[in-house]
Amino acid sequence: MAVAAKATLFKVDNGDMTLFETETGKRILCDINIRQAADGTDDDTPDVVKQLRNKLDRDEKGRLFVDAFLNTHPDADHIRGLIKHFHLGDPSTWVKADDKIIIREMWSSPIVFRRARAKDEDHVLCADAEAWRDEARRRTNKYKKDRSAVDGNRILILGEDVDGKTDDLADVLVKVDEVFSKICGVHDTSFEARLLAPMPADDEEEEELLTKNNSSVITRLDLKVSKVTRGRFLLGGDAEVAIWDRIWERNKKWPERLQYDVLIAPHHCSWHSLSYDSWSDKGEKAKVSEPARCALGQPLGGALIVASSKPIKDDENDPPCIRAKREYLDILDPVKGEFKCVAHSPGDDPLMIEVSSAGPRIKRAVFAVSVAAGTGIGSQPLAHG
Repeated sequence: MAVAAKATLFKVDNGDMTLFETETGKRILCDINIRQAADGTDDDTPDVVKQLRNKLDRDEKGRLFVDAFLNTHPDADHIRGLIKHFHLGDPSTWVKADDKIIIREMWSSPIVFRRARAKDEDHVLCADAEAWRDEARRRTNKYKKDRSAVDGNRILILGEDVDGKTDDLADVLVKVDEVFSKICGVHDTSFEARLLAPMPADDEEEEELLTKNNSSVITRLDLKVSKVTRGRFLLGGDAEVAIWDRIWERNKKWPERLQYDVLIAPHHCSWHSLSYDSWSDKGEKAKVSEPARCALGQPLGGALIVASSKPIKDDENDPPCIRAKREYLDILDPVKGEFKCVAHSPGDDPLMIEVSSAGPRIKRAVFAVSVAAGTGIGSQPLAHG
């Protein structure tokens, strides 16, 4: 089966950085964690910038670009490297000597930035996060003024803000539960996504509990082949257990909204996405929240759960947490699925998932023995479309 779409999960330690390539050639980047060490030659940190740039095209002006860039939330390990490697400001100010990557369309939620409070260390924004916020505001204000946008000035706003602040932005606003399939303002037959969160707080008390992690954008992103969905990816940023509880309560009548071929385990395989109890304090006595487990426990046949994290060890660390890994393995067992940690892929290579009409499959190293045996790359699809 010919490969029609791809997902590349870069090796960024406890962080997220995923590039989706659609059948129509669009490239959607979800989060970045470009550590300073990755820019040097004397360090063994994978050069994820080089890996990313090698997968991008240049436009008619010679500028590397991504068609869309989704930031799930502005923690440093999801936005690190933005200022150094991506062009911010009007695309006309791009400088050839810097050769930064153009973001044709930002996908951003205003809710988490409204919740940022300088006196609360859980809400303080790093410099890259502040730069993302400022660029999102620039693009939003430009849209309000012009009611149109060109690539490099576009923005898609994910989730309604309070007090009617997004009421006049209907053309660039996606509300919770809505499905969207436009990239840079154009309908794309190879892509579809449903916005599941962030959800507005129910009251002031709940608002106080909503940190950057719990304001993460959660979406089911679908890659299509010949207009048929073949790869369903559930992305949840760093959302913790209370949010997954709410996600289930909101969607339990329609569990198919949460079904996935690939789940990127939230918060780098953290136990706190599945439980209110501390793993380091309670160990095996820590209890799973059933609603959260239901939300994260909707795998399709042969599904894959991926931990974008450090190597997972049998210790008290969280994230990644060995207890969360065991829970995900239990979720996968009835559907004969597979669990993978990005850190365990060979060398500096990212984890590659290829999507064809047969569904998604991991791109595996090919050796003479496996070729002779008729296995090798993608010998078994993760799921059937």
